[in-house]
Amino acid sequence: MQEIGNFEKAFYNDGFQLGLKAMESGADETALFSAIQEMYVAIDGLNDSLSVLARQQGQSIECKVGCEWCCHQPVFALDYELDYLKDFINNYFDDETKAEIKEKAERKQNKLGGLKDDALLNAKSPCPLLNEGACIAYEARPMACRIYLSSSVKSCLNFYNVPDDKNSYPALLDFPMRLGRMMNEGFKSALKMNGIVPEEFRIEEKLI
Repeated sequence: MQEIGNFEKAFYNDGFQLGLKAMESGADETALFSAIQEMYVAIDGLNDSLSVLARQQGQSIECKVGCEWCCHQPVFALDYELDYLKDFINNYFDDETKAEIKEKAERKQNKLGGLKDDALLNAKSPCPLLNEGACIAYEARPMACRIYLSSSVKSCLNFYNVPDDKNSYPALLDFPMRLGRMMNEGFKSALKMNGIVPEEFRIEEKLI
């Protein structure tokens, strides 16, 4: 447990330093997005290492293209992540695709906007960026998506089909989830120290 705590501290500090780097570089959009990209690269590297280790031990991480069960639940992200995501969409997609994304976002917002607590968390509606079982903005997906790794696709399917069952939940890997959250917390703390107070939104709220 102490070793995990040390990893959490290290990832928090890495996130904090990246946030400070963005602030010291002028706190403009370019500096902020560059720091966010570095943060994502670090987490993706951790996930790659975990995947290799899992295979070596005869275990599996079952997340792959075409497995979309987690992409139907509410996904929360900080505003700077969603600004990064929206910038990616604006730069890499044509007007028709952007209009489709906005329409899907409005549809999901209309369905989830009035929900709270368990009703919201258990609601199922496809992500506006989901297309034929894959994320069309995968490279810019938020931290919450990157650290949501399951060792059992069956558990994800069960949660999708029976979200109200308290005994049915995805078999998620705790380690990357905790470290990713800590890295984002460190990044957020650096911004707050410099007068920027990040807020949390669901993905669709920022894509409308």
